[in-house]
Amino acid sequence: MKKYLPILIIGIAIFGFVQQAPRFFPWLPFFGSELSSSDRAIDTAYKNKQSHFQVGGSGKVIKLLSDDTQGKRHQKFLIRLNSGQTLLISHNIGIAPRIDTLKPGDHLNFYGEYEWNENGGVVHWTHHDPDNRHADGWLNHNGKLYQ
Repeated sequence: MKKYLPILIIGIAIFGFVQQAPRFFPWLPFFGSELSSSDRAIDTAYKNKQSHFQVGGSGKVIKLLSDDTQGKRHQKFLIRLNSGQTLLISHNIGIAPRIDTLKPGDHLNFYGEYEWNENGGVVHWTHHDPDNRHADGWLNHNGKLYQ
């Protein structure tokens, strides 16, 4: 029994590390929950340089950017998916309400149109279409829908 005790202790330590790793190493995408189907779809689109299709998902806000005030006004910020991929969210605040309470670290759900770029991609059309020619999109922050 004594010779198996170190193996048992090492096994318990490894199990504990793997269970707690997401808290301490959130930037490692292989720790934590299994990737969602939306994260996989966005990852595939990024790898294949695909654009112009509807995606939904969720992520953590990592950086607020200045609003785009040239032409149509957009609130812009970066989110990180569970996969580790980053997305720029470009939310038209001429059509939909601005999320004034948004801050880094917040969780956000989204639905909109994905556009490929070399930095991970952009999701826009996160609002209703007043002309009814495009699928409606939305953002959900703290239980409030912005569309």
